[in-house]
Order: sequence, then C-alpha cells, then structure tokens
Amino acid sequence: MTTPTPAPALDPLTVLRGIASLRKLAGSYPAGHPMIGQKLKELEDVIAGLLRTSNPIRIDVIRGDVFLDGIASNSENQANQQLLTQLSALGIDSIHILEGMQRDELLAVAEFLWQYTESGESMSAQLAARNVQHLSFGRLLPLDTRWRSPQWADAPTGPLDPDYAESLTMAQKTWEDTASGKPLNVVTVRDLVQLLIYKVARSNAALGQILAVKQYENLTYCHSVNVAMLSLLLGKQVGLDEAGLAALVEAALLHDVGKTQIPLDIVRKPGALDKAERRMIEAHTTLGAEILIQTEGLHPLTPTVALEHHRGVKGTGYPDLGEAIPHPMSQIVSVADIYEAITGARTYQAPTPPERACLILARIAGEKLNTGLVKKFVNAITFFPVGSLVRTNRNELGLVVQTNHREPLHPVLTLVDEDTYKPTGQVDTSERESSGGYARHITKSLPAPDGLDLREFLEPAKAA
Repeated sequence: MTTPTPAPALDPLTVLRGIASLRKLAGSYPAGHPMIGQKLKELEDVIAGLLRTSNPIRIDVIRGDVFLDGIASNSENQANQQLLTQLSALGIDSIHILEGMQRDELLAVAEFLWQYTESGESMSAQLAARNVQHLSFGRLLPLDTRWRSPQWADAPTGPLDPDYAESLTMAQKTWEDTASGKPLNVVTVRDLVQLLIYKVARSNAALGQILAVKQYENLTYCHSVNVAMLSLLLGKQVGLDEAGLAALVEAALLHDVGKTQIPLDIVRKPGALDKAERRMIEAHTTLGAEILIQTEGLHPLTPTVALEHHRGVKGTGYPDLGEAIPHPMSQIVSVADIYEAITGARTYQAPTPPERACLILARIAGEKLNTGLVKKFVNAITFFPVGSLVRTNRNELGLVVQTNHREPLHPVLTLVDEDTYKPTGQVDTSERESSGGYARHITKSLPAPDGLDLREFLEPAKAA
C-alpha cells in the first residue's frame, strides 16, 4: 500500500489574518478595488488548501490558543495575539467554513464585520440575510469549547461482540475500583490482556466496532480498551513478538489509569480548562506512573508508557522531561491514543471519520508522532477500516467487510438496505469498468445507525 506523503503544516491563523485584512480593506475601498480582489484570491486559496484535508474547517480560539479541528497551532507571537484580541472584541471565537464557499460570500463577510455592532439579532441571522451560507461565526461559552454541543452516550450502544463487551465490563470494574482507592488488580489486568489478544483481536465484529466511527463519548475505561486494541494492531505491524505484544497491550490498557485520580467533572468538562484544571489533567501522566510503579507484577515499561504517552517525538509535550525522546512503546501508544480520541465523539465535537483521522495523523507526523509508525498504522487500518459505514457515488449504503491494502480507498463492501439494515449483496469497489475507470468510489463515511448490528455482517468472517 502507498501511504500519502504528509501534507505541509496548515496554519489556521492564515485564515484569521486573511479575514481581518479583508475586513479592513472592505471598510477602506470600494467593492471592486484591485486590493480587495487580490486579498479575496489569497484567502480563497488558503481556504481551498485547508478544505482539502478538513471539511468543514473548524477554527477555535480558546484562551488565546488557536485550534484547527482540535489540533493546537502556534499563536504565541505578539502580532498574532493582537489579531486574536481584535476578533474576540467582535465576539468571534469560533469559525466554521464549509466546502463551496464563494468569493462573494467572503466579501459579504468582510463587509459585515466592518459594519458589525451588537444588536438583538444573532450573527448567523445577519449573515444569512447577506446570503452567506458556507461560513458561520460563534462565541465560545465558558463551559463549552464548541458552540454546538450534541449529547452523546457514555459508552457503546446496541449489540456488541460478546468478547469485546466482556473486556469493557472487566475494564470498567478495574477503573472504578482504582478510583475508589483500591489497589490495581494485576490478576484482572492479566486476564484482560489475554482476552484482548486471543479473543477480541480475532473477532472482526469486535474490531469493526472499535475501528468504526463511534457515536459515544468514551469514558476512560472504554477508551483504554480501544487504545489497547489499536496498539496491538500497530505492534503486529512493526513485528513485535508475543511477549512484546503482551507488554504493549498491558501498557496501552493502563496508559490513562492516572485519570482515575482526577475529579470526573474535570475529566469530562466540555469547555476550555483554566490553568489549574489543565495542570490537573496533565498530572494524570505522573499520577498513573506512580500507581503503576507501586503495583507489583506489571511489565517494567508499563509505568514508562503512562508517563510518556503525551510527549512528542521531538521531546515536546507533557510532563516536561527535557529533550528526552519517548520510548518506542510509548510512541506506539501515542499514535493509537490520538486516533482513538478523534474518531470518538466528544462533548464539544462530533467524531472524525477514519479517512480524515488518518490525514490528521499524517499532519502531525514528524512533530508529535513517529512518521514511520503513522505510516504503519495507516497500513494496518486503511482509510476505510472494517466496520465503516460508507456511501458510494451510486448512492449505495455499504459496510466495509474487507480492506484492500493495494488500493486502500477501494475496499470490499456489503451493501445495506436503508429501510431494514439487512445485507443485499457484496461489491468490490476496486473493480473497474471496461473504460478502465473504477465502477464505484466511496464518497464519505457515515455514523452507524442504532438498528445496524455489525455482527450480522462481520461475524461470519470471524477468524479462527
């Protein structure tokens, strides 16, 4: 399989600077002035570049930090801070831009911002009156890092693979006991590691439920089980032996155990954390390492992974350990941790489809993540993993039942009846027409509806 070359880093600040500059020009020159036309072209090009890897573009300013799809950008220099202050003064902390943004809409936005004064009418209503349909502004509330906050379930809903369901139950009990002050039960941890390696990992239905878009907000125990399974897949890709895989799964399973010592209202806070809360959340790495060091019978690297999984390959991140590079096992868990986090729902954002999640990993490879591990991870899961619900260019609904490593964008699908959610046949999207072109293309990933039971599609393919 050919893994796409990571795109150059995309800076959301260029959009903010472009909008701010266009606003000033719109207030200084007539609409047809060449300087306005030039700035419109520049801003169009920047937005088009971002939309190629992020649709919609979601830019948020949270306590002076700029985020593109939840990934922080560097906004520390004084000029940028002045820009952010100006936008905040206008009541703008969040910008969403959809594909299809037109030049006349950008100009209308600039003119609106130049003339804007607070009134009883919302920004969205005023923009709609100017025929702006592909851009919206929002003000972030103190308890909400996104201005649209859907309510997600706390755990997977619907029928689960039995072994996967058992692993979640065991993990939940272990985390609850640890949170209540009881010692970590090493026997249970060992049993859980064995269950994951020898049963859950061999079930296509379980893997499909872990890899597909997740319409629930993972609690720590569920997230940890999923990260352990994703780490196992990556560990196999890099050639770890049986003992190495067992050590990796144990470390991945326990990487966030320190969060059992953090108040749940902070762990689950839907809004921007203040400095004290952020320090407390970041302390879960050292708290976890301390718990694991004091627990006899664990692999020696398990505390190391808990300590290092938020550190980048260039020695950045937390906790501050100088320029020390994380252990390779910590680097594996970091890749799995980030992918799992962004493909699950959060209070402040919808889940990210797998194909976009892979592009986000590619974007931060080399800076935060090990580039070679990102490539191998994408090789392991592909852009449309088993269990993904997708739409084709023929408007067919399909479930990915087999990946194609030679052509990762063209997996094998079982077509799904949209009324009954029953299988209606199987197609290989890599098949070509007589003209040489593909007979089908996948156009987008979709969240699985409650009535769709992945086991019905994937259990017949359960590995021996």
